[in-house]
Amino acid sequence: MNFIGNIIWLIFGGFISFIQYMLAGFVLCLTIIGIPFGLQCFKIAFFILLPFGREIRHMPSSVGCLSTILNIIWAISAGLGIALTHFFFGLLLTLTIIGIPFARQHFKLMSLAFTPFGKEVH
Repeated sequence: MNFIGNIIWLIFGGFISFIQYMLAGFVLCLTIIGIPFGLQCFKIAFFILLPFGREIRHMPSSVGCLSTILNIIWAISAGLGIALTHFFFGLLLTLTIIGIPFARQHFKLMSLAFTPFGKEVH
């Protein structure tokens, strides 16, 4: 079932979102200051590519204070807008029964997009 969900996800916007996150990651990696944020874009991009059957876990042994500071910078600069976009699409997809599994993926993406530092994808 995860395979079919991932294929439908890719056809209806998942691949385009993957490309957008990859491009943002490459642009952010052009500067030394942007490299940590670019790497997070790559993490989100590969999660967006095949979200069904995968989960997001909080890493308890993360960098600690640095992770918190980077999450705050990320949330202020881009994370809030990205998370609200996933929230909006998740709400729209819950209007139909067929869209509920895809809405759940957007809600998972919302939590990752808001604070990606200190999280890992399995």
